[in-house]
Amino acid sequence: MRRRLSSPLALLLLALLAPASRAATAPGVASLELWCVAKNNADDASLQAAINWACGLGGSDCGPIQQGGPCYDPADIERSASYAFNDYYLKHGMTDDSCNFANTAALTSINPSRGNCKFPSRIEKTCLW
Repeated sequence: MRRRLSSPLALLLLALLAPASRAATAPGVASLELWCVAKNNADDASLQAAINWACGLGGSDCGPIQQGGPCYDPADIERSASYAFNDYYLKHGMTDDSCNFANTAALTSINPSRGNCKFPSRIEKTCLW
C-alpha cells in the first residue's frame, strides 16, 4: 500500500514518526524527501490528459517515458504520469500547487524509482520542531 501525503499536517506527522525518511540537517530541523506521483484512484483518461499537458505546455522532460527511455512502459499510465508530474513539480518550486494536475496527483515520501527508472528528488520540505 502506498502512502500519499497531501497536507502539511500529514507531512509533519510523517517527519516525526518515520525517522528513516528524514535526514537531519541541523539540530531541531528535519528535511523530508518528496515525490509528486499519480494518485492510484485517478482514471486513465484524466491521467493521459495531465501527461499531455505536463509534457507539452507544462515543460516536463518526458524523454525518459518515451519509447526507448528508462521509464517507458506503455502498460503503466500511472507510472508514466508520475514521472511527468514529478519532473514538473521539481521544476516549478515543489509547492502543493505544482503537484495537483486536476487532482490526479499527490505527494509521497516513498521513492517511486524502480530499476533503471530513477525519479529525481530534492530535499526541500523542512519541518521545525
